[in-house]
Amino acid sequence: MTDPLQPLVDLPGVRDAADRARDALAAVHRHKANRRGWPTTAAEAAVRAARSSAAIDGGSTGLPSVDGVVEDPILAGSLRVGQALDADALRNLAGTWQRAPLQALARLHLLAAADLVSDETLLGRPRTAPGVAERLDLLAQTVQATRAPAPVIAAVVHGELLALQPFGTADGVVARAASRLVTVSSGLDPHSLGVPEVFWLRRRQAYLDAAAAFSTGDADAVGGWVILCCAALEDGAREAASIADSAVG
Repeated sequence: MTDPLQPLVDLPGVRDAADRARDALAAVHRHKANRRGWPTTAAEAAVRAARSSAAIDGGSTGLPSVDGVVEDPILAGSLRVGQALDADALRNLAGTWQRAPLQALARLHLLAAADLVSDETLLGRPRTAPGVAERLDLLAQTVQATRAPAPVIAAVVHGELLALQPFGTADGVVARAASRLVTVSSGLDPHSLGVPEVFWLRRRQAYLDAAAAFSTGDADAVGGWVILCCAALEDGAREAASIADSAVG
């Protein structure tokens, strides 16, 4: 059978961009600080990722108060998602993603949107709008069937969730977390050290414009989105390296 994502891999520049992202993340995993001390650097990466992801959607970047309270609901949800992707909880969620991607997405939404919806029965449940369930099913089938490079899969999951807005709340936080989950479960970034969210925040308008273009399905726009996401992974590895450098003083 033809790989459903092979046409994307064959677009100009995509494979090279994916290779650069893979090499950058592999290098940061070999950093001295990450050989045994990766739980510490991964924890810092998770916080930076959560704050940046929240800010992209208009949330605060402030840290919790002394008593641990996070007043901004977007940031609170993003931090909860980050905790679900930390060293202790990550293995279970990554396993769920591999077996049942839609179940993992529901879990991410439950965490991200807990303070954003008044009806708790809506947490983790896709919108009932026409085509939403079908496109989510197709996305799940695609990620389980493809053998495309992990950076490409992560970009497709990310872009499709942004385009579909499957839950109606916290979809951006969920989309970025799902992209991170792909990189972990695939072995591309097994310890979740990268911080591509910083790259996306610094280029927020370009990121939003590229995501909107991806949603049109135009081949050039889709290729551009995938390359942008690969660049974010590569840059996120540099952010991870700076965290590791700080850890060793």
